[in-house]
Amino acid sequence: MDNNATEKWIITLFQKRDESAIEMTDVHYGSFSRKLSFRILRSHEDAEECVNDSYMKLWTTIPPTIPDSLKAYLGRIVRNVSLTLFRKKHAEKRDDGAGVLLSELEDCIPSDNNVELAVEHMQLVQLLEQWLKSEKEENRNLFVLRYWYGESPEELANRYHISVGKVADRLYRMRGRLKAYLEGEGVSV
Repeated sequence: MDNNATEKWIITLFQKRDESAIEMTDVHYGSFSRKLSFRILRSHEDAEECVNDSYMKLWTTIPPTIPDSLKAYLGRIVRNVSLTLFRKKHAEKRDDGAGVLLSELEDCIPSDNNVELAVEHMQLVQLLEQWLKSEKEENRNLFVLRYWYGESPEELANRYHISVGKVADRLYRMRGRLKAYLEGEGVSV
């Protein structure tokens, strides 16, 4: 079975309320989910807890939601659950996980309070999407892999066969372009 057929089959299991849907999700996407959560939390125990919570969210949201991509939908849930736990556990401190990712972006992405005052959340998302489309494909991929999936600069360097310094430089320049773009669109950063 190809990936698309597998996803449709698992979604059908969820729609039928067949408990094997969670088991099949873990078989096909467990490693992806645990790795994504671990990159944010830097704890295998916490990542496992978040993945299990994410599977329960899948169970309660499918149906009525029927995702186009189960992997992307699950990834969004795992990321959100993991970030929520991260914020809860690290309310005032930063570490090697999500804190580093968030600190890298804090100079070019408005804080939550400024976003609410300057532009609604969906408008910011649309601006980010527009900006990403203006970037070269490899830069887009670097940005998303770093700031959405939490891949380290070392992992990105290995993936793209470039030096860690080059990855850091490209991400730094992209953050600068993002900041300038958002400011040009009237978003105070």
